[in-house]
Amino acid sequence: MHEAPDQGVPDLGAVTPDIIVDALRLGWRDLRAEPLIGLWVALFYVLGGWVMTAITVSTGQTYWLVFAAIGFPLLGPFAAVAYYEVSRRRWLGLEIAAADVFGVVLRQSQRQLPSMCAVIVIVFLFWFFLAHMIFALFMGLSVMTNVSNSLDIYLTGNGLMMLGFGSIVGAGFALILFMITVFALPLLLDREIDFVTAMITSFQTVRANFLPLLGWGIFIAVATFVAMIPGFLGLLLVLPLLGHASWHLYALIKT
Repeated sequence: MHEAPDQGVPDLGAVTPDIIVDALRLGWRDLRAEPLIGLWVALFYVLGGWVMTAITVSTGQTYWLVFAAIGFPLLGPFAAVAYYEVSRRRWLGLEIAAADVFGVVLRQSQRQLPSMCAVIVIVFLFWFFLAHMIFALFMGLSVMTNVSNSLDIYLTGNGLMMLGFGSIVGAGFALILFMITVFALPLLLDREIDFVTAMITSFQTVRANFLPLLGWGIFIAVATFVAMIPGFLGLLLVLPLLGHASWHLYALIKT
């Protein structure tokens, strides 16, 4: 038997920099107390990064690696549920076992999380489509032969403009996705509500606390990007820490 989630949307209070710092501190505490589950989940993403790199390099289309590296963090929320469940159990003083944690993750397939994940995938795929259009717009067909064997093309005038414009568009996608998921994901785990209500609640909470949460979102983006630089290995530390901290950020403002 497992406990049924509470019904309805809780009141979510104000987010301050001090609360974000507390969430990170509590997340680090959870990571140190229960490291193995977090490492196994993060390892899946490290392996995925290696496969993604191998495919883009082996096919000679190295320009896709740039867009994939920018879009890869958009898939981070898929790792969140296991981290949220570990932190939730520690928060409530419940026993933590890998079978129980992953059992909760699997049970989400019968709730609203798959619909939320579908939204994330659609955004991710649309970003890839738009990134290809941006590449074609700035680089044109005349440079395609150079892209497969050198990244120097990104240092040209058109290459720098493409990276700049693509970064702005990608940042817009990331911001929208952050606003609709940062509290929607823990809400869907914690409460029995539909995914649309969860997204709206998350968006409204971010809008009401925009500056501190914008800082939190930038911190997540920078930390994740830096973690990918050493062969994705930094994700073994960063993903669990951010996942646990994200749950505590939700728990600390829930009233």
